[in-house]
Amino acid sequence: MGPKKGRHVVADLGFDDCIDYKAGEIGSALANAAPQGVDIYFDNVGGDILDAVMCHLNANARVPICGQISQYNSRQRQGLRNFAVILDKCVRLQGFRIGNHLARRDQALGELMAWYRADRLKWRETVAEGFEQAPAALVNMLLGGNIGKQLVRLEAAIA
Repeated sequence: MGPKKGRHVVADLGFDDCIDYKAGEIGSALANAAPQGVDIYFDNVGGDILDAVMCHLNANARVPICGQISQYNSRQRQGLRNFAVILDKCVRLQGFRIGNHLARRDQALGELMAWYRADRLKWRETVAEGFEQAPAALVNMLLGGNIGKQLVRLEAAIA
């Protein structure tokens, strides 16, 4: 991730802290960032990151699982190593897929648009200009060089 992204998360997005998973041992960084433990962890990563967080969950913590990006290209997917935490701390893990909530799509869009109009949403984009920059933009995103969404702006051809 890097210090630049971490500063963005805290200074611009208003989070209390940001842990750079590439900067060292995650467990101790998490203990410093959340000394009272973790009540909710929204997981998009899985693997070692989820295992590290599991050790810091509070009793009755909730873990919605929306992705497992650390496992997508793995030939042998890693399972949860410290499964006992779920029983010991009465943790609730639940898969979350947007397709399961399509009936609420219009409601969600309405609320998001209201937040957008009220300037309550914050986002960043890294924009590459022109189709010829698309390969470099993809590599930049894969290497973590973007902040926010990596986009490629295309000019429409007028015939």
